[in-house]
Amino acid sequence: MSDAHLDPARRHDVVMFFDVTDGNPNGDPDGGNQPRTDDETGQGLVTDVALKRKIRDTVALLRGDDPRYGIFVEAGHALNTRIEEGLTAAPGGTGNAQQWLCDHYFDIRMFGAVLNTGAKGGAGQVRGPLQVTFARSIDPILPTDHAITRVTQTRQEDIDKGERTEMGSKWTVPYGLYRAHAFYSAPRAAKTGVTTDDLTALWRAVTTMFDHDRSATRGEMKLCGLWIFSHPDALGVAPAASLAKRIQVSRTNPDKPARQHLDYQRTIADTPLPDGVQLTTKVDLWL
Repeated sequence: MSDAHLDPARRHDVVMFFDVTDGNPNGDPDGGNQPRTDDETGQGLVTDVALKRKIRDTVALLRGDDPRYGIFVEAGHALNTRIEEGLTAAPGGTGNAQQWLCDHYFDIRMFGAVLNTGAKGGAGQVRGPLQVTFARSIDPILPTDHAITRVTQTRQEDIDKGERTEMGSKWTVPYGLYRAHAFYSAPRAAKTGVTTDDLTALWRAVTTMFDHDRSATRGEMKLCGLWIFSHPDALGVAPAASLAKRIQVSRTNPDKPARQHLDYQRTIADTPLPDGVQLTTKVDLWL
């Protein structure tokens, strides 16, 4: 396998497929935690924020002891405190503070961050090199609401009144195959200080993030495919859309509900890639 996908000085365009079975891949808090959908098409959605959260959490597991791989957006930690830490550690203006924060936090280095809050006026904004899209299911999904019971009560007074169970509900998707794209800009990466080691950590996190994000709510989720188109230089030689469309999936039997990724056929265009573009296959469960 070529190491082109590990070169921070090249542009990279990414195609990713993952699926969910009997789970909720991304609940909507404004909709009673119902799985997110496109109201017009019925296709399922998973936000870019949810995908980046999984990457952040997995990088923290992989590199948590390395001071260069801190996670800026992390539960239990105030952002302003960390911004002010950067301003104190690297005096001389927002540029110095931004560089210090990029050097210490993987997610700022890779995704960027808004740093213009806090008592000291903040440190401006960092535009990260990696941008991730919403994931969208190939077909419409059928969110299902399941009634569930619990054998104990939340409040003691309900037990005292003789109540023995408590009702609840749980949303799931029987099955959905989702597609997402990501785009890596080498010029922006040069400004934030992305290295080959950072890209190694990124791709490993993406390939394992569903294995380290298990919960009863999410059911069974897995990465089905991950392909990286690496350009020969920083700016690239072909539109991202023209590369992404080379990888397609289609239902093998449209009359039968899909319940696994093998209910879809994956095809990759066999026409030559643009000069200098290399395709790296990290995961392909259709092989």
